[in-house]
Amino acid sequence: MERTRFEEHRGTRILVLDYSGARDPEEAIRAIEHSKTVVARHPPKSLLILTNVRDARYNAAVLQALKELARHDEPYVKASAIVGMSGLHRIAYQAVILFSKRNIQVFDTEEQAKDWLVSQA
Repeated sequence: MERTRFEEHRGTRILVLDYSGARDPEEAIRAIEHSKTVVARHPPKSLLILTNVRDARYNAAVLQALKELARHDEPYVKASAIVGMSGLHRIAYQAVILFSKRNIQVFDTEEQAKDWLVSQA
């Protein structure tokens, strides 16, 4: 399955950045870089983005790549949500938010996140 893909939810397109289960830092960084290229193909403030980090593992390089992704994506994003965060993910999330100065809503489930994103369309 493609880690960066569009899904439809209640008639609205959502760009899913699925880093769930990513254990290998090099694989995670490749997936993040690919996401940047997909996002950059879209008009400003046009994307609803759901990021899934459930069961992913981070190191310093992956965290830096996520920070850069969040900052890179900002001009293209209308609304953004994230799911799958454990205790360590929440610490990393705070670093990403501080670095990117973005408002990314946190949800427990993909369904909740998708419903919220659709309400932002």
